[in-house]
Formats: sequence, structure tokens, C-alpha cells
Amino acid sequence: MVFTTHTIDTVPDESKALMEDSQKRFQFVPNLHGVMAESPILFEAYKTVGALFGKAGMSALERQIVLLAINFENQCHYCMAAHSVIAQMEQMPPEILTALRDGAPLADAKLETLRSFAAKLTRSRGWVDESDLKAMHDAGYTNRTIQEIIVAIGFKVMSNYMNHVAETPVDAGFQGQAWTRPDAA
Repeated sequence: MVFTTHTIDTVPDESKALMEDSQKRFQFVPNLHGVMAESPILFEAYKTVGALFGKAGMSALERQIVLLAINFENQCHYCMAAHSVIAQMEQMPPEILTALRDGAPLADAKLETLRSFAAKLTRSRGWVDESDLKAMHDAGYTNRTIQEIIVAIGFKVMSNYMNHVAETPVDAGFQGQAWTRPDAA
């Protein structure tokens, strides 16, 4: 089935304000938003949860590490490209971005704990061990961080799954960071 990638001119009325907000914020309408606009409920939920995650108690670097780790686990070609561009805009060190795109451990032990926890929580659908929680706490993270990673997973499930179902084309502005999971066969 083919999903429509809506524009400002074709968007359903219920999604128009959300689409206009995307246009204003990004200076273009990302294809993901154009696809999601078909369902005002999904589009609003996605944007709302994303805004909430933006208020998480983690640094911008830590938030992008979490999002990229989740995108990697969910094998989302679109979100890996988009968040790679966003991570660069937020000055993520290139070696961290490369490791995240490769699914490789990070050199910084604290950040690696965050990455590996977000990846495992995603991969195991929430079934982590007491040792995983202890590792997070030992690294200096809190229960709040763990809960905010769960918010991030909810946020990314909406976009990752939509991109899988719709086979959302990567926008021209993200093409420089086009991605395929290295170990995907």
C-alpha cells in the first residue's frame, strides 16, 4: 500500500496547524511529517511526545544518543539519517555519531552505559535485568533517566514503525546521512 506524503496544500484540515508548525520549525516539511499528517492523532501524539522528550533531564548529546540507539535497534533508515543530521547540528563529536550509526560501543563509559541501556530496553521490549538498572545507577543516571528513555522509545516507535510501514523516502536534506544497518542482511 502506498502512503501519501502530504504537503501544506494536501494535508487534511485536522493536521494543517501541525503541518504549518513543521514548515516553520524546519523551513520545510519533513517527509515523515507529511506521511503522519494523514492521521491527526498520530501526528499530534508524535509531536507532543517529542516535545516532552526535549524537556528530559539529559543533555542534548545524551538525548541524541538515546534516540540514535533506539533508531539503530529498530533499523529505521529514515530516523537514523534525520537524527544524524540533527546530532551534527547539535555538535555531536563525529566519533560518537559514527559509533552510533555502526551500533558500536562508545569510548566514554558513562555514555556507553546510556547507549547500551537504551538499545537493550528497546531490543528486549522493556525486559531488562537488575544488573542493567544497577549499571545505569552506577554510571550516575537515575530512575528519572530510565523513565525518560521509556518516553523516547514511545516517541521513536511512532516514527520508526510509521517509516517501516510507509517506506518513507529520506528527505534531500538528510540524504548525506542515508543509512542502512551495517549488520542487516
